[in-house]
Amino acid sequence: MGGQACVFYGAAEFSRDTDLAIVADAANLARLRGALADLQADVIAVPPFRATFLRRGHAVQFRCRHPLASRMRVDVMARMRGVDSFDKLWKRRATIELPDGARFDLLSLPDLGRTKKTQRDKDWPMIRRLVEAHYFEHRARPNPAQVRFWLQELRTPAILLELAATNARLCHRLATLRPLLALAARGADQDAIDRALVAEETAERALDRQYWLPLRAELERMRHAR
Repeated sequence: MGGQACVFYGAAEFSRDTDLAIVADAANLARLRGALADLQADVIAVPPFRATFLRRGHAVQFRCRHPLASRMRVDVMARMRGVDSFDKLWKRRATIELPDGARFDLLSLPDLGRTKKTQRDKDWPMIRRLVEAHYFEHRARPNPAQVRFWLQELRTPAILLELAATNARLCHRLATLRPLLALAARGADQDAIDRALVAEETAERALDRQYWLPLRAELERMRHAR
């Protein structure tokens, strides 16, 4: 659900860790503990590896000591801001099979994009690259769901304006969910779309900051206690 997933989707990101979205129930956590034991992985920060913390939205971080994964970090989460529950994510997942037969389950592209709407500077260019890559791959014969996704998530003014011009009715309907589409539907200039995109990003960053305030306060209490 992180940088490794972005690589699979064609928006390459150099990543030193592997981020996993999981079900935080007893049986699944037991399986995960077994896998982490094989990786000789230890928790490297707070919180400890407990279901209660995962269910509250914390990430648990591990460092691997196995020679074939030496120093690799694994981050595990069960709940994320603005993202559906795991069962819904799993139903929408994308599965990629490599030439050697290895299969990887990823968050769907829309769900992955939602996890990237954070306070971190590096995440917003990644959203843009992910959606652009999807647009250029499918624009020749898009289906309605893809067009809807692009209008809701594209962060490239020129493409947004082009798409709005050819899908005016849908653009007007979606403007209630994404106000900047009203500008695109009117054929506003790219500078106006750029400003609206910055405002949209700023609002999402503020929401993410607010979401993490109590969680970070809890982490600080745990650090001091330790």
